[in-house]
Amino acid sequence: MQVISRFLVFCSGVHASLLKKAPTETQKYMGIGGTVLFTGILAALSAGYALYTIFQSLAPAISFGLLWGLMIFNLDRFIVSSMRKRGKAWAEWKMAIPRLVFAVLLAVVISKPLELKIFEREINRKLDEKKTAFIVKSKEDLKAGFTEITELETKIDTLKSEILQARGFRDLLQQQYDQERFGTKTDGTSGIVGLGTNAKKKEEQLDAAQKSLDEISIAHQARIDLLEGEIRNFMALRQAEFEKQQPGIAGFDGMAARIDALHQLTEESQAMNQANIFIILLFIAVETAPIFVKLISPRGPYDELLDLHEANIAVYTKEETIKLTEKSEGRIEVFRATHQVSNALKIQKTNTLNQQGFGTS
Repeated sequence: MQVISRFLVFCSGVHASLLKKAPTETQKYMGIGGTVLFTGILAALSAGYALYTIFQSLAPAISFGLLWGLMIFNLDRFIVSSMRKRGKAWAEWKMAIPRLVFAVLLAVVISKPLELKIFEREINRKLDEKKTAFIVKSKEDLKAGFTEITELETKIDTLKSEILQARGFRDLLQQQYDQERFGTKTDGTSGIVGLGTNAKKKEEQLDAAQKSLDEISIAHQARIDLLEGEIRNFMALRQAEFEKQQPGIAGFDGMAARIDALHQLTEESQAMNQANIFIILLFIAVETAPIFVKLISPRGPYDELLDLHEANIAVYTKEETIKLTEKSEGRIEVFRATHQVSNALKIQKTNTLNQQGFGTS
């Protein structure tokens, strides 16, 4: 427990040696340190999941996730430790506002990947719908791009229609021939039973129609087979092009695609929109909790000890500065006095030499 307590105190960014002198503050700073710690853990999980969706590999996701978590932990620890209790509420709030803005930004960044994980099933379903729509559109675009297939199918339909027309004409002559033989009276038959002159004429016409039908069927079927072969070739090319697009469609599940799917889901569902907002607010509350704790908590013994410690340093620094200044000024005065004596001796020596020179001359 002592190890955990010391670690949580370290996470809060306080000076452990000073906090030992104010044991009543320990629980408060342990709570702040725990919040900072768990924020870093959530940041690591969030970044790890986000990076796993990008790299699809555990090693880089874990490595970068831990790095991101440590960075967020260090930032939160710095934000909390840099806030000081001076007993002036408005001044403290002015100092806290930039930190709160930064904390909210971090909360939004951390919460987004975890939102994607929380709504993973719904997002996967939405992505499947989009993939299906992409497949349908891809097929439509390829169909529009391979107009040769439609043209060939139109030619086949025309040839089949001609065969049906020839068969229909043959069937009509067959019906008239049968009616003539059996003596059925119509506008085109005599009504006499048997194979008379009219029946023979009908038979000749039927034979000619049958021969024409056979010729048309053989010629058109050969042409149809060729056209169908060309269609199969074009369809194979279209299928190959479609299969080239499949990996891109199947891989449509990256970070940006999931964020876009989540955005559409929140627009379509009021419940999901509210849940999404509540999750963001929860992370904002967790991220800003240490700052608000520092703001609303009264000035305690630790703050007094910290001010005293800094005052001692300030006084010591001032004293040392004065000492150094006094020593410097003393050295300067000694230098000036020595310099003046030296100058006086030089002047006296020069005068003596000059006088000796004049006496000699």
